[in-house]
Amino acid sequence: MGTNFTTVTEFILLGLTNLWELEILGFLLFLAVYTVTVVGNTAMIVLIVADARLHTPMYFFLSHLSFVDLCFSSNVTPKMLEVFLSAKKTISYPACLVQCYFFIALVHVEMYILAVMAFDRYMAIGNPLLYGSRMSKRACVVLVLVPYVYGALTGLMETMWTYSLAFCGPNEINHFYCADPPLIRLACSDTSRKETSMFVVAGCNLSFSLFLIFLSYFYIFRAILRIHSITGRHKAFSTCASHMTAVTIFYVTLFVMYLRPPSKESVEQGKMVAVFYTTVIPMLNPMIYSLRNKDVKEALANQLSRKEIYFNEK
Repeated sequence: MGTNFTTVTEFILLGLTNLWELEILGFLLFLAVYTVTVVGNTAMIVLIVADARLHTPMYFFLSHLSFVDLCFSSNVTPKMLEVFLSAKKTISYPACLVQCYFFIALVHVEMYILAVMAFDRYMAIGNPLLYGSRMSKRACVVLVLVPYVYGALTGLMETMWTYSLAFCGPNEINHFYCADPPLIRLACSDTSRKETSMFVVAGCNLSFSLFLIFLSYFYIFRAILRIHSITGRHKAFSTCASHMTAVTIFYVTLFVMYLRPPSKESVEQGKMVAVFYTTVIPMLNPMIYSLRNKDVKEALANQLSRKEIYFNEK
């Protein structure tokens, strides 16, 4: 990697705006979004763990998706809220690298969990008789463990490339968190290897995970066409539509953010896209994947009725 010549000890996050009125409004808005995100994803995890009817592979993967969304939002949003209100909008160099690491790691974990979820839907729709044996508890643990390990290693590799860069001049990051593209622009050493690594890793993982999702859905749609029941087809298509909506939003934002050279224009545009990606998507995912689901609604109603009975007995 070479020697680390970093002299910069902290960075200044420029955030989304420098107008005080907009900063107050932004703080209140994103505080509300973050609160909904934490409550929604935490409630989804607790509900899936608490209700035995949701102890299936589909909801097992959903609980991990909610966990990743919760971690992802918590990695970015608290610092963004601090930047809105703080006069000194700084982040230390080590904290910046830590934020970079978790961002990259969690992005890769989420994209492959989405691929695993697509594979799970294929097994449920295309091979319903073998679903129970093929998607055993051990198989599900392995399928969800691989994205975590791979994401952790990928995040470490990319963060080490960033650590090898020398930062000895400007320290203003034109973003609300330590993102790779604007951070690279501040380096006073050669960034070609880091940029190449970023584009190759992002491009290969985005393409490969998306290929796995498309391949799964190709077989899913082929299996759906063989279903004679109109009700069965509608139920299968409904499940696929919810998943594909979330996948489309997720991948479009990632392609816009990362598969472009880190120019001034791309950084500004990417910052706006990142707002949606880092704050809104983690809030929407529980609704897209689960809150429209009949089983989740019934489980939620069941848990609420139990609480009501418990308090009435008290």
